Amino acid sequence: MTYKPETVLNFWFPNDGFWQTAESFSDWFQHRMHGGVDKDICQNFSELTIAAARSELDSWAETAEGRIALIIALDQFSRSLWRDTPAAYAQDIKANILALQGVKNDHFAAVAPWKKLFYLTALFHCEGPDHLQRFAVAERLTEIIIREMPDHLTHIAGSIRDQNARGRAVIERFGRHPHRNPHFGRVSSAEEEAYIATGDFPHAGKKS
Repeated sequence: MTYKPETVLNFWFPNDGFWQTAESFSDWFQHRMHGGVDKDICQNFSELTIAAARSELDSWAETAEGRIALIIALDQFSRSLWRDTPAAYAQDIKANILALQGVKNDHFAAVAPWKKLFYLTALFHCEGPDHLQRFAVAERLTEIIIREMPDHLTHIAGSIRDQNARGRAVIERFGRHPHRNPHFGRVSSAEEEAYIATGDFPHAGKKS
């Protein structure tokens, strides 16, 4: 089957005016980030997500819109399709590379600010030795996104910066996302076990 970036973009960014009010924007974003579209992705986008994971959709990255569609398929759809398994995170490195390349080749600059937000998630999600350096990149991109948002959406600046700070603090403290340890079979330190017990993570559960 031939898949097109528009399939992802039309689903993830519906043409329903979600960007026109602060309330509708928040509802749109929170619904996606908190698993609200898991069922839709599993039912309608499973094969597309698998194709993306198999590198069968890499040509999408030739355009700015195609690149963000591919980032979303790898970084977001994977989390829905394979939630709470190692496969949910298996595409993070590729999504992260696509995001970094997109910043360099101006694909990031070419898309709407709400699409730019998913460059941030790719940079934040990917564990690795350069994680803090990528946080610095993401923090710089955050300020660009905030400047580009319509006036009625500038209130999100505080929440994005806060989310950035919370994510950075976790990586500075542990060097990884401890709440993923059970999914990977990683042994948690006593400090990580105490952190996991709170259920208060930047990318999952409450306050995420």
